[in-house]
Amino acid sequence: MKNRLAAEFIGTAGLVCAVVGSGIMAERLSNGNAGVALLANTAATGAALYFLIVSLAPVSGAHFNPAVTLVNLMIREMDSKCALGYVAAQISGGVLGTAVANLMFGLPALFPSTKARTGSGQWLGEFIATFGLIGVIIAVRKQSLPVNAACVAAFIPSAYWFTSSTSFANPAVTFARGFSDSFAGIRLVDVPAFVVVQIVGSLAAFVIFRWFHMEEGQ
Repeated sequence: MKNRLAAEFIGTAGLVCAVVGSGIMAERLSNGNAGVALLANTAATGAALYFLIVSLAPVSGAHFNPAVTLVNLMIREMDSKCALGYVAAQISGGVLGTAVANLMFGLPALFPSTKARTGSGQWLGEFIATFGLIGVIIAVRKQSLPVNAACVAAFIPSAYWFTSSTSFANPAVTFARGFSDSFAGIRLVDVPAFVVVQIVGSLAAFVIFRWFHMEEGQ
C-alpha cells in the first residue's frame, strides 16, 4: 500500500509541477500573447501526463485525481480506506508540485492566486471537462496501458482549448493551483465551486458511460 500511495503522491506532484511550471515559463516567454502561453502550457501538460501514466500506472493505477479515485471506489476496485489514502496523497502531492514549480522560478513556495475563475460559463466548462475525462477513462479502461495513457493525455490538452475553464478536471490539481499567482492559478475562493462541478461531472459520466459499456453479468 505504501508504494501505491507514494506513486500517487509523486505522480500528482509531477503533474501539478508540469502544469504550473509550464504556465509560468509560457507566461514569461510569450510577451503577453495568451494564446501562445496556453499552447505551451497545453503541450507540456499532455506530454507530462502521458509519461506519468505510463510510468506509474503499474504501481498505483495512476489516478492522480480524486475524481478518478471516486470512480474506482464506485466500481469497487478499491475500498474506502484505500480511496481516502489516495486522495490525501493526491492533495498533498499537488501542493508540493505547486511549491516546487514556484520555487524553480524564483517565486515564494506557496502564495495565493488572484486569478479569478468563476461564473456559470466556467462551471459548465469544468463539468464538461470532468465528464469527458471520466468518460474517456471508463471507455478505454480495458485497453492497453499505452492506449489508456494516450487517450487521457490527448483529451486533457484538447479540453484546455474547447472548455471555458481550460479543463482543470481534477479537485486535487484545482486546490494546488490556488497557491500560485501565475498563468495556471485560480483564486482559492473559486476552488470550491470548481470541485463541486467536477464531482457532479464525474458522477454523471460514471452513470452514463457505465451504461454504455455495460455487458450482461458485468
